[in-house]
Amino acid sequence: MTQIKIFDTTLRDGEQSPGVNLNQLEKLEIAKQLERLGVDVIEAGFPASSQGDFNAVQKIAQTITESTVTALARANKNDIDQAWEAIKEAKKPRIHVFIATSPIHMKDKLKKTPEEVIDIAVEMVKYAKDKCIDIEWSAEDASRSDLPFLATIIEKVIDAGATVINLPDTVGYTTPKEYGEMFKYVKENVANINQVDLSTHCHDDLGMALANTIAGIQNGATQVEGTFNGIGERAGNVALEELAVALEIRKDFYPYHTQIVLNEIKRTSDMISKLTGMIVPGNKAIVGRNAFAHESGIHQDGVLKNTQTYEIITPELVGVQSNNLVLGKHSGRHAFKERIVQLGFSLSEEKISETFKSFKQLTDRKKEVTDDDLFVLLMDIQTDVSHRKHYQLESFQVQYDSTHSPTATVTLETPSQKIVTGSKSGAGSVEALYNTIESLIEEKVQLTDFTLSSIGKGKDALAEVHVHLKINEQDVSGRGTAQDVLEAAAHAFLNAVNRVFIKLKVD
Repeated sequence: MTQIKIFDTTLRDGEQSPGVNLNQLEKLEIAKQLERLGVDVIEAGFPASSQGDFNAVQKIAQTITESTVTALARANKNDIDQAWEAIKEAKKPRIHVFIATSPIHMKDKLKKTPEEVIDIAVEMVKYAKDKCIDIEWSAEDASRSDLPFLATIIEKVIDAGATVINLPDTVGYTTPKEYGEMFKYVKENVANINQVDLSTHCHDDLGMALANTIAGIQNGATQVEGTFNGIGERAGNVALEELAVALEIRKDFYPYHTQIVLNEIKRTSDMISKLTGMIVPGNKAIVGRNAFAHESGIHQDGVLKNTQTYEIITPELVGVQSNNLVLGKHSGRHAFKERIVQLGFSLSEEKISETFKSFKQLTDRKKEVTDDDLFVLLMDIQTDVSHRKHYQLESFQVQYDSTHSPTATVTLETPSQKIVTGSKSGAGSVEALYNTIESLIEEKVQLTDFTLSSIGKGKDALAEVHVHLKINEQDVSGRGTAQDVLEAAAHAFLNAVNRVFIKLKVD
Protein backbone atom coordinates (compact mmCIF):
# COMPACT_ATOMS: atom_id res chain seq x y z
CA MET A 1 0.00 0.00 0.00
CA THR A 2 1.25 3.49 -0.88
CA GLN A 3 1.93 5.77 2.08
CA ILE A 4 0.25 9.16 1.88
CA LYS A 5 2.17 11.81 3.80
CA ILE A 6 0.06 14.16 5.93
CA PHE A 7 0.95 17.86 5.75
CA ASP A 8 -0.94 19.77 8.43
CA THR A 9 -1.48 23.49 7.89
CA THR A 10 -3.76 24.10 10.89
CA LEU A 11 -1.21 26.56 12.31
CA ARG A 12 -0.92 28.51 9.05
CA ASP A 13 -3.94 28.19 6.74
CA GLY A 14 -6.18 27.13 9.63
CA GLU A 15 -5.21 30.13 11.71
CA GLN A 16 -6.29 32.35 8.83
CA SER A 17 -9.90 31.49 9.73
CA PRO A 18 -11.74 34.72 10.62
CA GLY A 19 -11.50 35.43 14.34
CA VAL A 20 -8.84 32.82 15.13
CA ASN A 21 -6.00 34.29 17.16
CA LEU A 22 -3.49 31.86 18.69
CA ASN A 23 -0.65 32.90 20.92
CA GLN A 24 2.77 31.25 20.93
CA LEU A 25 2.01 28.84 23.77
CA GLU A 26 -1.20 27.70 22.11
CA LYS A 27 0.50 27.15 18.75
CA LEU A 28 3.23 25.14 20.47
CA GLU A 29 0.70 22.91 22.26
CA ILE A 30 -1.09 22.21 18.98
CA ALA A 31 2.22 21.45 17.25
CA LYS A 32 3.20 18.96 19.97
CA GLN A 33 -0.17 17.25 19.68
CA LEU A 34 0.16 17.06 15.87
CA GLU A 35 3.52 15.34 16.37
CA ARG A 36 1.92 12.81 18.76
CA LEU A 37 -0.77 12.28 16.14
CA GLY A 38 1.82 11.21 13.60
CA VAL A 39 1.63 14.14 11.18
CA ASP A 40 4.51 14.00 8.68
CA VAL A 41 4.81 17.75 8.05
CA ILE A 42 3.71 20.66 10.26
CA GLU A 43 3.35 24.02 8.54
CA ALA A 44 4.08 26.19 11.55
CA GLY A 45 3.27 29.58 10.04
CA PHE A 46 4.27 32.46 7.78
CA PRO A 47 7.32 34.07 9.49
CA ALA A 48 7.49 37.14 7.25
CA SER A 49 3.94 38.16 8.19
CA SER A 50 4.85 39.39 11.70
CA GLN A 51 7.43 39.15 14.46
CA GLY A 52 4.95 37.18 16.56
CA ASP A 53 4.52 34.57 13.84
CA PHE A 54 8.29 34.37 13.36
CA ASN A 55 8.79 33.73 17.08
CA ALA A 56 6.09 31.05 17.18
CA VAL A 57 7.49 29.22 14.13
CA GLN A 58 11.00 29.38 15.60
CA LYS A 59 9.85 27.94 18.93
CA ILE A 60 8.03 25.09 17.19
CA ALA A 61 11.11 24.37 15.05
CA GLN A 62 13.24 24.19 18.20
CA THR A 63 10.79 21.82 19.91
CA ILE A 64 9.50 19.33 17.32
CA THR A 65 11.81 16.39 16.57
CA GLU A 66 9.81 13.77 14.64
CA SER A 67 7.76 15.79 12.14
CA THR A 68 9.15 18.01 9.39
CA VAL A 69 8.61 21.68 10.26
CA THR A 70 7.98 24.01 7.34
CA ALA A 71 7.40 27.75 6.99
CA LEU A 72 5.60 29.54 4.17
CA ALA A 73 7.30 32.13 1.99
CA ARG A 74 6.25 34.16 -1.02
CA ALA A 75 8.62 34.03 -3.98
CA ASN A 76 10.92 36.78 -2.77
CA LYS A 77 14.25 36.80 -0.92
CA ASN A 78 13.02 38.53 2.23
CA ASP A 79 10.27 35.98 2.84
CA ILE A 80 12.66 33.09 2.20
CA ASP A 81 15.28 34.60 4.52
CA GLN A 82 12.68 35.00 7.27
CA ALA A 83 11.39 31.45 6.78
CA TRP A 84 14.89 29.96 6.97
CA GLU A 85 15.86 31.95 10.05
CA ALA A 86 12.72 30.68 11.79
CA ILE A 87 13.13 26.98 10.94
CA LYS A 88 16.89 26.48 10.59
CA GLU A 89 17.15 24.85 14.03
CA ALA A 90 14.51 22.24 13.18
CA LYS A 91 15.62 18.62 13.02
CA LYS A 92 13.76 18.32 9.69
CA PRO A 93 13.36 21.81 8.16
CA ARG A 94 11.50 22.66 4.93
CA ILE A 95 10.94 25.97 3.14
CA HIS A 96 7.57 26.27 1.37
CA VAL A 97 7.68 28.76 -1.52
CA PHE A 98 4.62 29.70 -3.56
CA ILE A 99 3.67 31.82 -6.54
CA ALA A 100 0.42 32.09 -8.50
CA THR A 101 0.20 30.37 -11.90
CA SER A 102 -3.38 30.94 -13.12
CA PRO A 103 -3.95 33.55 -15.86
CA ILE A 104 -6.22 35.66 -13.63
CA HIS A 105 -3.69 35.72 -10.78
CA MET A 106 -0.66 36.37 -12.96
CA LYS A 107 -2.35 39.18 -14.90
CA ASP A 108 -4.48 40.92 -12.25
CA LYS A 109 -2.62 40.20 -9.00
CA LEU A 110 1.03 39.72 -9.88
CA LYS A 111 0.88 41.83 -13.05
CA LYS A 112 3.51 39.52 -14.56
CA THR A 113 3.77 37.62 -17.81
CA PRO A 114 3.94 33.81 -17.68
CA GLU A 115 7.62 33.99 -18.66
CA GLU A 116 8.33 36.39 -15.79
CA VAL A 117 6.55 34.08 -13.33
CA ILE A 118 8.68 31.14 -14.48
CA ASP A 119 11.88 33.17 -14.04
CA ILE A 120 10.87 34.29 -10.53
CA ALA A 121 9.86 30.78 -9.48
CA VAL A 122 13.11 29.22 -10.68
CA GLU A 123 15.29 31.94 -9.16
CA MET A 124 13.57 31.76 -5.77
CA VAL A 125 13.63 27.96 -5.59
CA LYS A 126 17.37 28.08 -6.29
CA TYR A 127 17.77 30.78 -3.64
CA ALA A 128 15.89 28.69 -1.07
CA LYS A 129 17.78 25.54 -2.05
CA ASP A 130 21.07 27.20 -1.09
CA LYS A 131 19.72 27.38 2.46
CA CYS A 132 17.63 24.22 2.88
CA ILE A 133 17.69 20.77 1.26
CA ASP A 134 13.90 20.23 1.43
CA ILE A 135 11.99 22.74 -0.72
CA GLU A 136 8.27 22.63 -1.41
CA TRP A 137 6.98 24.71 -4.30
CA SER A 138 3.30 25.56 -4.68
CA ALA A 139 1.51 26.73 -7.81
CA GLU A 140 -1.14 28.96 -6.25
CA ASP A 141 -4.51 28.55 -8.00
CA ALA A 142 -3.14 25.55 -9.90
CA SER A 143 -6.63 24.20 -10.58
CA ARG A 144 -7.41 27.26 -12.74
CA SER A 145 -4.02 27.26 -14.49
CA ASP A 146 -3.32 26.30 -18.11
CA LEU A 147 -2.01 22.72 -18.01
CA PRO A 148 0.81 23.12 -20.57
CA PHE A 149 2.12 26.16 -18.70
CA LEU A 150 1.79 24.30 -15.40
CA ALA A 151 3.84 21.38 -16.77
CA THR A 152 6.54 23.74 -18.03
CA ILE A 153 7.00 25.66 -14.77
CA ILE A 154 6.90 22.48 -12.66
CA GLU A 155 9.69 20.87 -14.70
CA LYS A 156 11.85 23.97 -14.34
CA VAL A 157 11.39 24.34 -10.54
CA ILE A 158 12.21 20.65 -10.08
CA ASP A 159 15.43 21.21 -12.01
CA ALA A 160 16.03 24.21 -9.71
CA GLY A 161 15.85 21.99 -6.61
CA ALA A 162 12.21 21.55 -5.52
CA THR A 163 11.55 18.30 -3.66
CA VAL A 164 7.75 18.62 -3.33
CA ILE A 165 5.30 20.04 -5.87
CA ASN A 166 1.97 21.22 -4.49
CA LEU A 167 -1.03 21.82 -6.79
CA PRO A 168 -3.67 23.66 -4.76
CA ASP A 169 -7.35 24.15 -5.50
CA THR A 170 -6.92 27.54 -3.86
CA VAL A 171 -10.48 28.80 -4.20
CA GLY A 172 -12.31 25.46 -3.97
CA TYR A 173 -13.48 25.75 -7.57
CA THR A 174 -12.58 22.46 -9.23
CA THR A 175 -14.36 19.09 -9.38
CA PRO A 176 -12.92 15.66 -8.56
CA LYS A 177 -12.71 14.71 -12.25
CA GLU A 178 -10.89 17.94 -13.16
CA TYR A 179 -8.56 17.81 -10.16
CA GLY A 180 -7.63 14.19 -10.79
CA GLU A 181 -7.01 14.90 -14.49
CA MET A 182 -4.64 17.75 -13.57
CA PHE A 183 -2.46 15.37 -11.55
CA LYS A 184 -2.61 12.77 -14.31
CA TYR A 185 -1.55 15.37 -16.88
CA VAL A 186 1.39 16.48 -14.76
CA LYS A 187 2.49 12.89 -14.17
CA GLU A 188 2.41 12.21 -17.91
CA ASN A 189 3.89 15.48 -19.18
CA VAL A 190 6.63 16.48 -16.71
CA ALA A 191 9.76 14.48 -17.51
CA ASN A 192 11.34 14.76 -14.02
CA ILE A 193 8.13 14.44 -11.97
CA ASN A 194 9.27 11.15 -10.38
CA GLN A 195 11.98 13.06 -8.51
CA VAL A 196 9.43 14.75 -6.21
CA ASP A 197 6.36 14.16 -4.07
CA LEU A 198 3.15 15.51 -5.57
CA SER A 199 0.86 17.21 -3.07
CA THR A 200 -2.82 18.17 -2.89
CA HIS A 201 -4.21 21.25 -1.14
CA CYS A 202 -7.99 21.53 -1.40
CA HIS A 203 -10.43 24.12 -0.10
CA ASP A 204 -14.06 23.31 0.59
CA ASP A 205 -15.95 26.23 -1.00
CA LEU A 206 -18.17 23.87 -3.02
CA GLY A 207 -18.09 21.07 -0.44
CA MET A 208 -15.79 18.89 -2.56
CA ALA A 209 -12.45 19.18 -0.72
CA LEU A 210 -12.31 15.54 0.44
CA ALA A 211 -13.50 14.16 -2.91
CA ASN A 212 -10.95 16.31 -4.74
CA THR A 213 -8.17 15.22 -2.39
CA ILE A 214 -8.92 11.54 -2.96
CA ALA A 215 -9.03 12.16 -6.72
CA GLY A 216 -5.56 13.69 -6.46
CA ILE A 217 -4.29 10.64 -4.54
CA GLN A 218 -5.74 8.27 -7.12
CA ASN A 219 -3.83 10.13 -9.82
CA GLY A 220 -0.39 10.25 -8.24
CA ALA A 221 -0.37 12.56 -5.20
CA THR A 222 1.69 11.20 -2.30
CA GLN A 223 1.20 14.13 0.11
CA VAL A 224 -2.05 15.68 1.32
CA GLU A 225 -2.33 19.16 2.82
CA GLY A 226 -5.23 20.11 5.08
CA THR A 227 -6.31 20.97 8.60
CA PHE A 228 -7.97 19.23 11.50
CA ASN A 229 -11.66 20.01 11.88
CA GLY A 230 -11.43 21.41 8.34
CA ILE A 231 -10.77 24.96 9.54
CA GLY A 232 -9.26 27.59 7.28
CA GLU A 233 -10.07 30.58 5.13
CA ARG A 234 -13.65 30.92 3.86
CA ALA A 235 -15.20 27.41 3.93
CA GLY A 236 -11.97 25.88 5.18
CA ASN A 237 -9.59 23.15 4.04
CA VAL A 238 -10.02 19.43 3.62
CA ALA A 239 -10.54 17.84 7.06
CA LEU A 240 -7.54 15.58 7.61
CA GLU A 241 -9.36 13.41 10.15
CA GLU A 242 -11.94 12.55 7.50
CA LEU A 243 -9.27 11.56 4.99
CA ALA A 244 -7.28 9.43 7.45
CA VAL A 245 -10.33 7.52 8.68
CA ALA A 246 -11.76 7.11 5.17
CA LEU A 247 -8.53 5.50 3.97
CA GLU A 248 -8.52 3.22 7.03
CA ILE A 249 -12.17 2.12 6.89
CA ARG A 250 -12.15 1.64 3.10
CA LYS A 251 -8.69 0.12 2.78
CA ASP A 252 -10.42 -2.69 0.91
CA PHE A 253 -10.97 -0.13 -1.87
CA TYR A 254 -8.21 2.46 -1.45
CA PRO A 255 -4.65 0.98 -1.58
CA TYR A 256 -3.22 3.82 0.54
CA HIS A 257 -2.37 4.38 4.18
CA THR A 258 -1.15 7.16 6.48
CA GLN A 259 1.00 7.24 9.62
CA ILE A 260 -1.75 8.97 11.61
CA VAL A 261 -2.32 7.55 15.11
CA LEU A 262 -6.09 7.30 14.77
CA ASN A 263 -6.94 7.17 18.48
CA GLU A 264 -5.32 10.61 18.91
CA ILE A 265 -7.81 12.21 16.48
CA LYS A 266 -10.50 13.18 19.00
CA ARG A 267 -8.00 14.73 21.40
CA THR A 268 -6.45 16.70 18.55
CA SER A 269 -9.85 17.89 17.39
CA ASP A 270 -10.87 18.94 20.90
CA MET A 271 -7.63 20.85 21.46
CA ILE A 272 -7.87 22.74 18.18
CA SER A 273 -11.54 23.53 18.74
CA LYS A 274 -10.89 24.85 22.24
CA LEU A 275 -7.86 26.95 21.40
CA THR A 276 -9.21 28.41 18.15
CA GLY A 277 -12.79 28.91 19.34
CA MET A 278 -14.01 27.14 16.17
CA ILE A 279 -16.79 24.94 17.57
CA VAL A 280 -17.13 21.54 15.87
CA PRO A 281 -20.69 21.03 14.53
CA GLY A 282 -22.56 18.21 16.25
CA ASN A 283 -23.04 16.32 13.00
CA LYS A 284 -19.43 16.74 11.81
CA ALA A 285 -18.04 13.49 10.40
CA ILE A 286 -15.59 11.60 12.66
CA VAL A 287 -15.32 14.19 15.49
CA GLY A 288 -18.82 15.67 15.94
CA ARG A 289 -20.59 14.86 19.21
CA ASN A 290 -23.33 13.04 17.28
CA ALA A 291 -20.96 11.11 15.01
CA PHE A 292 -21.66 7.92 16.98
CA ALA A 293 -25.14 8.76 18.34
CA HIS A 294 -28.17 6.76 17.20
CA GLU A 295 -31.56 8.43 17.70
CA SER A 296 -33.81 6.36 15.41
CA GLY A 297 -35.45 3.38 17.12
CA ILE A 298 -34.64 1.19 14.13
CA HIS A 299 -30.99 2.24 14.29
CA GLN A 300 -30.80 1.71 18.05
CA ASP A 301 -32.30 -1.77 17.73
CA GLY A 302 -29.84 -2.70 15.00
CA VAL A 303 -26.79 -1.40 16.90
CA LEU A 304 -27.81 -3.31 20.03
CA LYS A 305 -27.97 -6.52 18.00
CA ASN A 306 -24.81 -5.86 15.97
CA THR A 307 -22.93 -2.56 16.03
CA GLN A 308 -21.88 -2.98 12.40
CA THR A 309 -25.48 -2.66 11.22
CA TYR A 310 -25.25 1.16 11.51
CA GLU A 311 -21.81 1.88 12.96
CA ILE A 312 -19.01 1.61 10.39
CA ILE A 313 -16.52 3.38 12.68
CA THR A 314 -16.06 2.44 16.34
CA PRO A 315 -15.77 5.45 18.68
CA GLU A 316 -12.62 3.94 20.20
CA LEU A 317 -10.88 3.98 16.80
CA VAL A 318 -10.63 7.78 16.90
CA GLY A 319 -10.15 8.08 20.67
CA VAL A 320 -13.74 8.55 21.86
CA GLN A 321 -14.22 6.76 25.17
CA SER A 322 -17.69 5.47 26.01
CA ASN A 323 -17.07 6.01 29.72
CA ASN A 324 -14.57 8.73 30.50
CA LEU A 325 -15.25 9.19 34.23
CA VAL A 326 -11.77 9.39 35.68
CA LEU A 327 -11.54 11.08 39.06
CA GLY A 328 -13.65 12.27 41.95
CA LYS A 329 -13.63 14.24 45.19
CA HIS A 330 -11.54 11.68 47.03
CA SER A 331 -8.96 11.11 44.30
CA GLY A 332 -5.40 11.77 45.41
CA ARG A 333 -2.54 13.64 43.81
CA HIS A 334 -0.85 10.46 42.55
CA ALA A 335 -3.92 9.26 40.66
CA PHE A 336 -4.41 12.77 39.31
CA LYS A 337 -0.81 12.96 38.10
CA GLU A 338 -1.08 9.55 36.41
CA ARG A 339 -4.19 10.69 34.55
CA ILE A 340 -2.38 13.80 33.30
CA VAL A 341 0.26 11.56 31.73
CA GLN A 342 -2.40 9.30 30.19
CA LEU A 343 -4.04 12.34 28.61
CA GLY A 344 -0.74 13.22 26.92
CA PHE A 345 0.22 16.31 28.93
CA SER A 346 3.68 17.11 30.26
CA LEU A 347 3.47 19.68 33.05
CA SER A 348 5.99 21.03 35.51
CA GLU A 349 5.47 20.22 39.20
CA GLU A 350 4.35 23.81 39.72
CA LYS A 351 1.67 23.53 37.06
CA ILE A 352 0.60 20.09 38.32
CA SER A 353 0.03 21.60 41.76
CA GLU A 354 -1.91 24.49 40.24
CA THR A 355 -4.08 22.15 38.18
CA PHE A 356 -4.67 19.81 41.13
CA LYS A 357 -5.87 22.78 43.18
CA SER A 358 -8.31 23.74 40.40
CA PHE A 359 -9.42 20.11 40.16
CA LYS A 360 -10.18 19.93 43.88
CA GLN A 361 -12.16 23.17 43.67
CA LEU A 362 -14.15 21.69 40.81
CA THR A 363 -14.94 18.48 42.73
CA ASP A 364 -16.47 20.57 45.51
CA ARG A 365 -19.11 21.71 43.01
CA LYS A 366 -19.20 18.83 40.52
CA LYS A 367 -19.65 15.24 41.65
CA GLU A 368 -18.33 13.54 38.53
CA VAL A 369 -15.21 14.89 36.82
CA THR A 370 -14.70 13.48 33.32
CA ASP A 371 -11.78 13.42 30.92
CA ASP A 372 -13.40 16.33 29.10
CA ASP A 373 -13.43 18.42 32.29
CA LEU A 374 -9.86 17.51 33.08
CA PHE A 375 -8.76 18.27 29.51
CA VAL A 376 -10.17 21.80 29.82
CA LEU A 377 -8.42 22.38 33.15
CA LEU A 378 -5.13 21.13 31.75
CA MET A 379 -5.34 23.23 28.58
CA ASP A 380 -6.15 26.35 30.59
CA ILE A 381 -3.14 25.80 32.84
CA GLN A 382 -0.76 24.76 30.04
CA THR A 383 -1.51 27.88 27.95
CA ASP A 384 -1.98 30.29 30.86
CA VAL A 385 -0.10 33.58 30.80
CA SER A 386 -1.59 34.98 34.00
CA HIS A 387 1.77 36.36 35.13
CA ARG A 388 1.55 38.71 32.15
CA LYS A 389 -2.09 39.74 32.49
CA HIS A 390 -2.98 43.32 31.83
CA TYR A 391 -6.30 43.29 33.69
CA GLN A 392 -7.31 40.88 36.46
CA LEU A 393 -10.90 40.09 37.50
CA GLU A 394 -11.21 40.47 41.26
CA SER A 395 -14.96 40.01 41.70
CA PHE A 396 -18.29 40.64 40.01
CA GLN A 397 -21.99 40.63 40.84
CA VAL A 398 -25.05 40.74 38.56
CA GLN A 399 -28.49 41.79 39.79
CA TYR A 400 -31.38 40.57 37.68
CA ASP A 401 -35.14 40.31 37.85
CA SER A 402 -37.77 39.99 35.14
CA THR A 403 -39.11 43.55 35.56
CA HIS A 404 -35.87 45.55 35.46
CA SER A 405 -32.74 45.74 33.32
CA PRO A 406 -29.86 43.72 34.77
CA THR A 407 -27.08 45.62 36.52
CA ALA A 408 -23.53 44.35 36.92
CA THR A 409 -20.91 45.46 39.45
CA VAL A 410 -17.31 44.53 38.63
CA THR A 411 -14.01 44.98 40.44
CA LEU A 412 -10.79 44.80 38.42
CA GLU A 413 -7.09 45.12 39.08
CA THR A 414 -5.56 47.45 36.46
CA PRO A 415 -2.07 47.32 34.91
CA SER A 416 -0.84 49.73 37.53
CA GLN A 417 -2.20 47.35 40.24
CA LYS A 418 -4.93 49.81 41.07
CA ILE A 419 -8.28 48.33 42.14
CA VAL A 420 -11.27 49.86 40.33
CA THR A 421 -15.00 49.17 40.64
CA GLY A 422 -17.92 50.14 38.43
CA SER A 423 -21.58 49.36 37.69
CA LYS A 424 -23.52 49.40 34.42
CA SER A 425 -26.83 48.10 33.11
CA GLY A 426 -27.66 46.25 29.92
CA ALA A 427 -30.45 44.55 28.03
CA GLY A 428 -29.22 41.22 29.40
CA SER A 429 -26.88 39.95 32.09
CA VAL A 430 -23.93 39.42 29.74
CA GLU A 431 -24.36 42.85 28.17
CA ALA A 432 -24.49 44.47 31.62
CA LEU A 433 -21.34 42.60 32.61
CA TYR A 434 -19.50 43.59 29.43
CA ASN A 435 -20.67 47.22 29.60
CA THR A 436 -19.24 47.42 33.10
CA ILE A 437 -15.90 45.88 32.22
CA GLU A 438 -15.61 48.16 29.19
CA SER A 439 -16.20 51.20 31.40
CA LEU A 440 -13.28 50.19 33.61
CA ILE A 441 -10.65 49.73 30.91
CA GLU A 442 -8.94 52.31 28.74
CA GLU A 443 -9.22 50.47 25.45
CA LYS A 444 -11.99 50.95 22.91
CA VAL A 445 -13.74 47.58 22.62
CA GLN A 446 -16.43 46.25 20.29
CA LEU A 447 -17.90 42.75 20.72
CA THR A 448 -18.28 41.07 17.31
CA ASP A 449 -19.11 37.48 18.30
CA PHE A 450 -20.11 35.51 21.40
CA THR A 451 -20.34 31.71 21.59
CA LEU A 452 -21.45 29.67 24.60
CA SER A 453 -21.04 25.90 24.88
CA SER A 454 -20.92 23.29 27.62
CA ILE A 455 -18.19 20.81 28.48
CA GLY A 456 -19.92 17.47 28.82
CA LYS A 457 -23.51 16.99 29.95
CA GLY A 458 -25.66 17.70 32.97
CA LYS A 459 -26.71 20.80 34.86
CA ASP A 460 -23.33 20.95 36.60
CA ALA A 461 -21.35 20.94 33.34
CA LEU A 462 -18.61 23.50 32.83
CA ALA A 463 -19.49 26.49 30.64
CA GLU A 464 -17.06 27.61 27.93
CA VAL A 465 -17.34 31.03 26.28
CA HIS A 466 -15.50 32.23 23.17
CA VAL A 467 -15.60 35.88 22.14
CA HIS A 468 -14.30 37.90 19.24
CA LEU A 469 -13.56 41.54 19.97
CA LYS A 470 -12.28 44.49 18.02
CA ILE A 471 -9.87 46.31 20.32
CA ASN A 472 -8.33 49.54 19.14
CA GLU A 473 -9.30 48.45 15.59
CA GLN A 474 -7.55 45.09 16.03
CA ASP A 475 -9.44 41.77 15.82
CA VAL A 476 -8.75 39.50 18.75
CA SER A 477 -10.35 36.41 20.32
CA GLY A 478 -10.60 35.21 23.90
CA ARG A 479 -11.96 32.27 25.86
CA GLY A 480 -13.07 31.56 29.40
CA THR A 481 -14.20 28.46 31.30
CA ALA A 482 -16.09 28.25 34.58
CA GLN A 483 -19.03 26.43 36.10
CA ASP A 484 -20.96 29.71 36.07
CA VAL A 485 -21.88 31.04 32.62
CA LEU A 486 -21.36 34.69 33.59
CA GLU A 487 -18.00 34.00 35.16
CA ALA A 488 -16.90 32.21 31.99
CA ALA A 489 -18.15 35.20 29.97
CA ALA A 490 -16.17 37.67 32.10
CA HIS A 491 -12.97 35.63 31.81
CA ALA A 492 -13.37 35.31 28.03
CA PHE A 493 -13.77 39.08 27.62
CA LEU A 494 -10.71 39.88 29.72
CA ASN A 495 -8.71 37.09 28.09
CA ALA A 496 -9.25 38.79 24.73
CA VAL A 497 -8.33 42.23 26.12
CA ASN A 498 -5.17 40.90 27.75
CA ARG A 499 -4.01 39.20 24.54
CA VAL A 500 -3.40 42.61 23.01
CA PHE A 501 -0.82 43.39 25.66
CA ILE A 502 0.97 40.16 26.57
CA LYS A 503 2.90 40.29 23.28
CA LEU A 504 2.46 36.59 22.60
CA LYS A 505 -0.20 36.90 19.92
CA VAL A 506 0.72 35.88 16.40
CA ASP A 507 -1.71 37.80 14.18
